[in-house]
Amino acid sequence: MAQLLIELFSEEIPARMQLGAARDFERLFGAKLTAAGLSFDTIKAYVGPRRLALHVEGLPTQTAAVTDEVKGPKESAPPQAMEGFLRKVGLTQDKLTLENGVWMARIEKPGVKTADVLGEMLRDVILAFPWPKSMRSGTSTFRWVRPLKRILFLFDGQVIPFELEGLRAANLTEGHRFLGSGQALPVTDFDSYKQALIDNSVILDHADRQTIILETARAVCAEAGCELIEDQGLLEEVAGLNEFPVPLLGDMDPQFLTLPPEVIKTSMRTHQKYFAVRDADGKMAAKFVITANMQASDGGAEIKRGNAKVLSARLSDGVFFWKEDNRAGNFDQWLTKLKGVTFHAKLGTMAQRVGRIEALARDIAPLVGANADTAAEAARLAKADLASHMVGEFPELQGVMGGYYADAAMLDPAIADAIRQHYKPQGPSDSLPDGAVSAAVALADKLDTLIGFFAIDEKPTGSKDPFALRRSALGILRILRHYNVRVSLSDLAANWYRTLLIYAGEGRSVYVDTENWRGSAGPRWAEGHTEVYKTYLEEFSQGLLESPVWVRPTERDYDLDLMYEHVPNVPEVTDAVLAFRSFAQVGAEFEDFMADRLRVQLKDDGVRFDVIEAVFALKDGDVVRLTRKIEALETVLKTPKGDDLLAAHKRAANILAAEAKKGALPKAEPHVLPGAPDVEMALIKQINLTRRSVEAALDQEKYIDALQEIAAMRHGVDAFLEGVLVNADDAAIRSNRLAILRAVCDLSGEIADLSKIA
Repeated sequence: MAQLLIELFSEEIPARMQLGAARDFERLFGAKLTAAGLSFDTIKAYVGPRRLALHVEGLPTQTAAVTDEVKGPKESAPPQAMEGFLRKVGLTQDKLTLENGVWMARIEKPGVKTADVLGEMLRDVILAFPWPKSMRSGTSTFRWVRPLKRILFLFDGQVIPFELEGLRAANLTEGHRFLGSGQALPVTDFDSYKQALIDNSVILDHADRQTIILETARAVCAEAGCELIEDQGLLEEVAGLNEFPVPLLGDMDPQFLTLPPEVIKTSMRTHQKYFAVRDADGKMAAKFVITANMQASDGGAEIKRGNAKVLSARLSDGVFFWKEDNRAGNFDQWLTKLKGVTFHAKLGTMAQRVGRIEALARDIAPLVGANADTAAEAARLAKADLASHMVGEFPELQGVMGGYYADAAMLDPAIADAIRQHYKPQGPSDSLPDGAVSAAVALADKLDTLIGFFAIDEKPTGSKDPFALRRSALGILRILRHYNVRVSLSDLAANWYRTLLIYAGEGRSVYVDTENWRGSAGPRWAEGHTEVYKTYLEEFSQGLLESPVWVRPTERDYDLDLMYEHVPNVPEVTDAVLAFRSFAQVGAEFEDFMADRLRVQLKDDGVRFDVIEAVFALKDGDVVRLTRKIEALETVLKTPKGDDLLAAHKRAANILAAEAKKGALPKAEPHVLPGAPDVEMALIKQINLTRRSVEAALDQEKYIDALQEIAAMRHGVDAFLEGVLVNADDAAIRSNRLAILRAVCDLSGEIADLSKIA
């Protein structure tokens, strides 16, 4: 068995692309080998700032011989068909076999040398490589992430003849840009390749570089009596920037510790790729860890000094932003600026978005136990920091800085916390907003994002979700479940539409529902004309149906959200109005989408799929009630009563399903007929008693109690089915007995469709 070694040596590969490139190289080349019938023992890709390498062990030196079966004409086909088939396969008829009246050709394909097929594989992989961004070099049409400089291509110790864009494959690599020999390094196999790189100050494996950085950084911090603030994302990036990483502990000016720690950490991380450090008390230390790409002769003193100067300049900007942003009255100024910031061309300005979030937060507040006025005020201010200097410099600090500015302005702590936390949760591992006001604003923010994009028909498709709507949906569900928010998904969508000042319905009718206006105008009027925006408002108020009272538009009404699809080409109008799909469409799609996301969430929680589907079949839009039913059903099914529950339902449901094929089932309530057997009368009595018990349990949402009451029906159902003939000759008796079985099945109808339980 043989070894394959490939290295594609280039100018610096962006660190953010490296790990993905290694995965793609391994996946694509592995697929090529498999498709060619070449098995292998191991395959691993390596990546660094200037190289993308692949190492494969256990390859055969030749592909296996294969036999292809080619289907030919039928035995009864005319001679011309046979002649054409023989020409195609290059055989004579005596070499064919007849199978089930069809001529078959078996074509033996001998194996080929592995070395002869590897070149074409590499060419295909390189030309189709899925770099997020690539570039051309010179006049060539060939694209690579950065100009390709050298190709190392060895199989079984020999160079594979290969040429691409003037580059010929060889057995040569290069070491570290500064610490290496500066000469091409000949290699014969993977071991010599790896050793040559080590001898020339290159750590090949990205994982090894991460380990070196992390362990050394921890050690230098510990020596100084402090602790590294670990950051996996930054660690991966820094490992992609350095071939020979040497972490160094530097000092920064302590005056900068007056800045919020998030500002210091973000400045270090985003601009300088430094790790932040905390002191023995857990507070930010006036130190940082930089990762040099070389072993300096002075122990890194000059590197640390130079980087400290650069960091001071960066943090000086932060101090200036911090002081400017904390001036009195800034929140009002920022909110005014948001009127000129576009959130989305079809969803209006950020100020319009804030208005919707504010209205939603006011509606949601009572559902989470928050004060409506406090929640509305927090929502009004939540996006203000987007216009601040600091967030302009560090967009990732939005919300966080708003919380600090609210604290500095001595606003209600609940408002400051809500501003700080309203983006939470930002992923499955992120914490939830802490506090009722924070939950209300976070929920309102995510609902406006999700329903708003659905309203303009921008929904996730397949793997594409450019606006992270799936993440918003999962965040909404987590908040609803954690805070036991009792509201239907349909009502949440309706609340969003109620935040709109003007919106269009089917046929381009226009509807208004604001503090001062309420009414509608039909599509003919909506085709109307206007010269200026104010005139338009006046014409609209005059055209309101069933509204004899003249109402002057208020200042708020000038900031319209939604209009009919084709507005007059007047800037005052077109700049202010938006067009959304109808609530009927969006509300239904929103519910379905959220149901799908809840399915995913519950499956990730380990809930049985059939239990999920059984409860979801009832189309309950209350997420909390839905999950409680699922938890109850799963709990009962793990007990002996679960067997009773399913057995009683299954026996009754099977008979009903068979009878349903013959015609409609009876809709009447079961009752005691004269001469009815004792088991029949007993079951009817038990149904009535159980129904009352189940209804009482459902009223209190005691779903386990309800399911256990239904499970207790098993013995009565068994006795009934064993003691009577359901399909009696007498139509009235047969109908009544079917009604009894239907009533048994209906008992669980408010909780789950038990027929879906496997």
